[in-house]
Amino acid sequence: MAKGKIEISGELCKGCNLCVDACPKKILKLGAKTNAKGYNIVECIDTDACVGCAACATMCPDVVIDVYRG
Repeated sequence: MAKGKIEISGELCKGCNLCVDACPKKILKLGAKTNAKGYNIVECIDTDACVGCAACATMCPDVVIDVYRG
């Protein structure tokens, strides 16, 4: 299966959870870390399981997720 990687711009994330719900591998979660605006930042809990499908980035209303496929 294809290998992917995501990068989340933490300072722009609003913790809306849309990407968490959209991830077919269920490897995203709302983390405890907050950004300068006080929002909890989404994090990837299993980077090795990411396939680079971009479902998370497609759902993100603030376009804070970059997806890389390798």
